[in-house]
Amino acid sequence: MSLSSLNTHLGYWLRYVSNHVSHAFAQKVEARGVTVAEWVVLRDLFDVEAIGPSRLSERLGLTRGAITKLADRLLVKGLIVRTANPDDARAHSLSLTEAGRALVPDLAADADANDAAFFGHLTADERAQIEGLLKGIVARRKLKAVPVD
Repeated sequence: MSLSSLNTHLGYWLRYVSNHVSHAFAQKVEARGVTVAEWVVLRDLFDVEAIGPSRLSERLGLTRGAITKLADRLLVKGLIVRTANPDDARAHSLSLTEAGRALVPDLAADADANDAAFFGHLTADERAQIEGLLKGIVARRKLKAVPVD
């Protein structure tokens, strides 16, 4: 019986690189007091004035429960606020505080630096080819959830 070795699988190499890229980025954002999952929420909120948790859940492909937990942590850190809807007492929206809005560009710079550290040696064509192949897999497999860990 012949068994394939781990490193003959493309998934192995994708995971190998992904783990290193993700770990390096996690260290950068954690040094600023947030997790990668919290960064994902903060970055998405940066582009909107306010948004309901259900809509944020749809945008990020996360469960409503996951959004609630992340929002609770970001509230405690003073990076977002939860505002009640005056027309519906059960509804509320999430938005960045001044501190949250000020932090996002620093985290984005960390993301850019991490990307450059791992992929800066690639030519524009190589990068476009890898990105195109990965986006093709995402589309073919109908992947929706934003990676947060």
